[in-house]
Amino acid sequence: MKNRCLWLKLSNKLYVDYHDSEWGRPVHDDQLLFEMLILEGAQAGLSWETVLNKREHYKKVFLDFDIVKVSKMSQKKVEKLLQDPGIIRNRLKVESTISNAKIFLQIQKEYGSFDKYLWAFVKNKPIINHFESLKDYPSRTDISDIISKDMKKKGLRFVGSTIVYAYMQATGMVQDHGVDCYLYQKKFRTRRANLVSKK
Repeated sequence: MKNRCLWLKLSNKLYVDYHDSEWGRPVHDDQLLFEMLILEGAQAGLSWETVLNKREHYKKVFLDFDIVKVSKMSQKKVEKLLQDPGIIRNRLKVESTISNAKIFLQIQKEYGSFDKYLWAFVKNKPIINHFESLKDYPSRTDISDIISKDMKKKGLRFVGSTIVYAYMQATGMVQDHGVDCYLYQKKFRTRRANLVSKK
Protein backbone atom coordinates (compact mmCIF):
# COMPACT_ATOMS: atom_id res chain seq x y z
CA MET A 1 0.00 0.00 0.00
CA LYS A 2 1.29 3.45 -0.94
CA ASN A 3 2.13 5.90 1.81
CA ARG A 4 0.11 9.10 1.38
CA CYS A 5 -0.14 12.45 3.14
CA LEU A 6 -1.28 12.15 6.74
CA TRP A 7 -4.21 14.56 6.29
CA LEU A 8 -5.83 12.40 3.61
CA LYS A 9 -9.11 10.62 4.36
CA LEU A 10 -8.45 7.23 2.79
CA SER A 11 -12.06 6.05 3.11
CA ASN A 12 -13.21 8.53 0.46
CA LYS A 13 -12.14 7.41 -3.03
CA LEU A 14 -12.81 10.91 -4.45
CA TYR A 15 -10.44 12.32 -1.87
CA VAL A 16 -7.74 9.74 -2.61
CA ASP A 17 -8.05 10.33 -6.36
CA TYR A 18 -7.83 14.08 -5.80
CA HIS A 19 -4.68 13.68 -3.70
CA ASP A 20 -3.07 11.28 -6.17
CA SER A 21 -3.85 13.05 -9.44
CA GLU A 22 -4.49 16.72 -8.67
CA TRP A 23 -3.32 18.17 -5.36
CA GLY A 24 0.02 19.90 -5.66
CA ARG A 25 0.25 19.59 -9.43
CA PRO A 26 0.93 22.91 -11.21
CA VAL A 27 -2.08 24.56 -12.82
CA HIS A 28 -1.59 27.15 -15.58
CA ASP A 29 -4.99 26.75 -17.23
CA ASP A 30 -7.13 29.81 -16.42
CA GLN A 31 -10.39 27.89 -16.44
CA LEU A 32 -9.07 25.39 -13.91
CA LEU A 33 -7.54 28.20 -11.85
CA PHE A 34 -10.99 29.78 -11.74
CA GLU A 35 -12.62 26.50 -10.76
CA MET A 36 -10.21 25.92 -7.90
CA LEU A 37 -10.56 29.53 -6.71
CA ILE A 38 -14.33 29.13 -6.48
CA LEU A 39 -14.18 25.71 -4.83
CA GLU A 40 -11.61 26.83 -2.25
CA GLY A 41 -13.82 29.82 -1.44
CA ALA A 42 -16.85 27.54 -1.13
CA GLN A 43 -14.91 25.51 1.43
CA ALA A 44 -14.69 28.44 3.89
CA GLY A 45 -15.91 27.17 7.26
CA LEU A 46 -16.39 23.64 5.92
CA SER A 47 -14.25 20.62 5.06
CA TRP A 48 -12.63 20.09 1.66
CA GLU A 49 -14.29 16.69 1.60
CA THR A 50 -17.71 18.40 1.63
CA VAL A 51 -16.76 20.50 -1.39
CA LEU A 52 -15.15 17.58 -3.20
CA ASN A 53 -18.32 15.52 -2.84
CA LYS A 54 -20.30 18.33 -4.49
CA ARG A 55 -17.71 19.20 -7.13
CA GLU A 56 -19.30 17.49 -10.10
CA HIS A 57 -22.60 19.24 -9.44
CA TYR A 58 -20.77 22.56 -9.10
CA LYS A 59 -19.26 21.97 -12.53
CA LYS A 60 -22.71 21.30 -13.94
CA VAL A 61 -24.56 24.31 -12.50
CA PHE A 62 -21.65 26.69 -13.06
CA LEU A 63 -21.29 25.63 -16.69
CA ASP A 64 -17.94 23.84 -16.36
CA PHE A 65 -16.64 27.03 -14.77
CA ASP A 66 -16.70 28.88 -18.06
CA ILE A 67 -15.57 32.27 -16.75
CA VAL A 68 -17.45 34.41 -19.29
CA LYS A 69 -20.71 32.48 -18.89
CA VAL A 70 -20.51 32.56 -15.09
CA SER A 71 -19.84 36.31 -15.14
CA LYS A 72 -23.16 36.79 -16.97
CA MET A 73 -25.32 34.79 -14.57
CA SER A 74 -28.40 36.72 -13.44
CA GLN A 75 -29.87 37.37 -10.01
CA LYS A 76 -32.71 35.06 -11.01
CA LYS A 77 -30.15 32.29 -11.52
CA VAL A 78 -28.67 33.05 -8.09
CA GLU A 79 -32.06 32.56 -6.47
CA LYS A 80 -32.47 29.25 -8.30
CA LEU A 81 -29.02 28.07 -7.20
CA LEU A 82 -29.84 28.88 -3.58
CA GLN A 83 -32.56 26.22 -3.75
CA ASP A 84 -30.15 23.58 -5.09
CA PRO A 85 -29.03 21.07 -2.40
CA GLY A 86 -26.23 19.92 -4.70
CA ILE A 87 -24.15 22.99 -3.85
CA ILE A 88 -23.35 24.91 -0.67
CA ARG A 89 -26.36 27.20 -0.38
CA ASN A 90 -24.70 30.28 1.02
CA ARG A 91 -25.84 33.49 -0.67
CA LEU A 92 -22.52 35.29 -0.27
CA LYS A 93 -20.60 32.36 -1.72
CA VAL A 94 -22.95 31.96 -4.69
CA GLU A 95 -22.99 35.69 -5.46
CA SER A 96 -19.20 35.91 -5.07
CA THR A 97 -18.79 33.19 -7.71
CA ILE A 98 -20.34 35.56 -10.24
CA SER A 99 -18.60 38.71 -9.03
CA ASN A 100 -15.27 36.85 -8.88
CA ALA A 101 -15.75 35.76 -12.50
CA LYS A 102 -16.09 39.41 -13.50
CA ILE A 103 -12.93 40.40 -11.59
CA PHE A 104 -11.13 37.35 -12.99
CA LEU A 105 -11.86 38.61 -16.51
CA GLN A 106 -10.50 42.04 -15.61
CA ILE A 107 -7.29 40.48 -14.30
CA GLN A 108 -6.95 38.44 -17.49
CA LYS A 109 -7.29 41.60 -19.53
CA GLU A 110 -4.74 43.48 -17.41
CA TYR A 111 -2.09 40.74 -17.19
CA GLY A 112 -2.74 38.69 -20.31
CA SER A 113 -3.94 35.74 -18.23
CA PHE A 114 -4.81 35.00 -14.62
CA ASP A 115 -2.01 32.45 -14.70
CA LYS A 116 0.58 35.18 -15.35
CA TYR A 117 -0.85 37.31 -12.54
CA LEU A 118 -0.95 34.49 -10.00
CA TRP A 119 2.30 32.65 -10.63
CA ALA A 120 4.34 35.87 -10.63
CA PHE A 121 3.95 35.85 -6.83
CA VAL A 122 6.15 32.73 -6.67
CA LYS A 123 8.39 33.77 -9.58
CA ASN A 124 6.73 31.10 -11.76
CA LYS A 125 8.27 28.26 -9.77
CA PRO A 126 6.63 26.04 -7.13
CA ILE A 127 7.79 26.42 -3.54
CA ILE A 128 8.96 23.01 -2.30
CA ASN A 129 8.26 22.21 1.35
CA HIS A 130 9.41 19.31 3.50
CA PHE A 131 6.73 18.58 6.09
CA GLU A 132 7.23 15.62 8.44
CA SER A 133 4.03 15.85 10.52
CA LEU A 134 0.60 17.49 10.43
CA LYS A 135 1.73 20.21 12.84
CA ASP A 136 4.32 21.35 10.29
CA TYR A 137 1.63 22.50 7.84
CA PRO A 138 0.92 26.23 8.04
CA SER A 139 -2.59 27.61 7.60
CA ARG A 140 -1.14 30.70 5.91
CA THR A 141 2.27 32.14 4.96
CA ASP A 142 3.77 35.54 4.22
CA ILE A 143 3.24 34.93 0.48
CA SER A 144 -0.39 33.89 0.93
CA ASP A 145 -0.84 37.09 2.98
CA ILE A 146 0.53 39.16 0.09
CA ILE A 147 -1.58 37.38 -2.55
CA SER A 148 -4.71 37.64 -0.39
CA LYS A 149 -4.22 41.35 0.16
CA ASP A 150 -3.71 41.96 -3.56
CA MET A 151 -6.70 39.83 -4.56
CA LYS A 152 -8.94 41.67 -2.09
CA LYS A 153 -7.66 45.00 -3.42
CA LYS A 154 -8.71 43.90 -6.91
CA GLY A 155 -12.20 43.06 -5.63
CA LEU A 156 -12.08 39.26 -5.32
CA ARG A 157 -14.06 37.77 -2.44
CA PHE A 158 -13.52 34.71 -0.23
CA VAL A 159 -9.77 35.07 -0.67
CA GLY A 160 -8.51 35.34 2.91
CA SER A 161 -4.93 34.22 3.49
CA THR A 162 -5.92 30.74 4.74
CA ILE A 163 -8.09 30.16 1.66
CA VAL A 164 -5.32 31.46 -0.58
CA TYR A 165 -2.76 29.10 0.96
CA ALA A 166 -5.09 26.15 0.34
CA TYR A 167 -5.47 27.47 -3.21
CA MET A 168 -1.69 27.58 -3.60
CA GLN A 169 -1.50 23.95 -2.46
CA ALA A 170 -4.29 22.89 -4.81
CA THR A 171 -2.74 24.59 -7.83
CA GLY A 172 0.83 23.45 -7.24
CA MET A 173 2.24 26.86 -6.34
CA VAL A 174 3.51 25.08 -3.24
CA GLN A 175 4.42 21.39 -3.11
CA ASP A 176 3.19 20.21 0.27
CA HIS A 177 3.17 16.42 -0.05
CA GLY A 178 4.66 15.16 3.20
CA VAL A 179 8.10 13.58 3.28
CA ASP A 180 6.55 10.12 3.83
CA CYS A 181 4.11 10.48 0.91
CA TYR A 182 4.89 8.56 -2.26
CA LEU A 183 4.42 11.82 -4.21
CA TYR A 184 7.00 13.75 -2.18
CA GLN A 185 9.37 15.65 -4.51
CA LYS A 186 7.91 14.07 -7.63
CA LYS A 187 8.12 16.07 -10.84
CA PHE A 188 4.59 16.92 -11.88
CA ARG A 189 3.17 17.75 -15.28
CA THR A 190 0.87 20.75 -15.64
CA ARG A 191 -2.80 20.03 -15.01
CA ARG A 192 -5.48 21.16 -17.46
CA ALA A 193 -9.21 21.74 -17.05
CA ASN A 194 -10.32 19.04 -19.46
CA LEU A 195 -8.47 16.38 -17.47
CA VAL A 196 -10.17 17.10 -14.16
CA SER A 197 -13.73 15.83 -14.38
CA LYS A 198 -14.17 12.17 -13.42
CA LYS A 199 -17.53 10.45 -13.56
